Amino acid sequence: MTEVIGYRPTADELSYTFGGREPVRRVKPGTILELYTEDCFGGRVRTVDDLPSQVCEFPYLNPVTGPFHIEGAEPGDTLAVHFAEIVPARDWAVSSTFPHFGALTTTHTTAMLHPPLDEVVWRYDVDVPAGLVRYHARRGDFSMELPLDPMHGTAGVAPAAFESRMTIVPDAHGGNMDTPELRAGVTAYFGVNVPGALFALGDGHCRQGEGEVCGTAVESAMNTVLIVDVIKGAATPTPRFETDEALMSAGSARPLEDAYRMSQHDLVTWAADLTGLDVLDAYQLISQAGEAPVGNVCDPNYTMLAKVPKRYLGVAPAYEGVHSRLRTVAQNHLSSR
Repeated sequence: MTEVIGYRPTADELSYTFGGREPVRRVKPGTILELYTEDCFGGRVRTVDDLPSQVCEFPYLNPVTGPFHIEGAEPGDTLAVHFAEIVPARDWAVSSTFPHFGALTTTHTTAMLHPPLDEVVWRYDVDVPAGLVRYHARRGDFSMELPLDPMHGTAGVAPAAFESRMTIVPDAHGGNMDTPELRAGVTAYFGVNVPGALFALGDGHCRQGEGEVCGTAVESAMNTVLIVDVIKGAATPTPRFETDEALMSAGSARPLEDAYRMSQHDLVTWAADLTGLDVLDAYQLISQAGEAPVGNVCDPNYTMLAKVPKRYLGVAPAYEGVHSRLRTVAQNHLSSR
């Protein structure tokens, strides 16, 4: 019988780091978690008049639910997390511009003499049954319906070497990668750095354009169903994702070209391992068949993904088919509710 654990954190149970925090629960591999996560503002930005600089306090931004200690996970293993369902928990969501955050404004690392952008909040209507979010311009009468495409901007495990990293920082442990690819139906793989892995997630987005250019997506609290498992003795150097159709590797760094190179390097070497190809043959194949979805271009590290359709690899399943196995368990759980 698959164990199912529901967890809704109180405000003081939310975490703002990966690492440096005791687990909120200990769970066994194969456990289904039904979780509530807050938005990146902790639910404090509710109207267009709630400016983040006034209602939020740094560094208490981008809270995550967890961490969860996964029994049996040890350094050198891989944590597999299959996202079965991600559903907005409210009928509204928000986005904003920040004076010193985003791809098209002066920031603390790129100082300019010109004034920063205005701080403006947009409130979206969320219609889950219709599968839509409704955008409303703040300085005009324009509005537009956009497809609902829920995903998590932040997910990961504790870093290695006793480090504690702010949740807004993406790196090899995961973190705030802000990739639209982290949606329901995906299995994410994280290399385990500490006993129990200490997995956490948050930063739900109703949808997001690639790059998260203004620094925020359509930010929303989420009700998320996932299943966790441990792959013993399998090292994963940087976060990887698998869908029914594709394999992906994430790279997070600055400058952006280093994030790109990290993701491509991991996908090339992963493809070589899976296919038995020489590394240069795999390099050539990925060069012609691969894609490069953008995660974020705003966070302390930028995130790029390297992606290839599985049909071009023609090999046995990655990680001995854990994606298909977890997907089946998750689908059976959802259909039985």
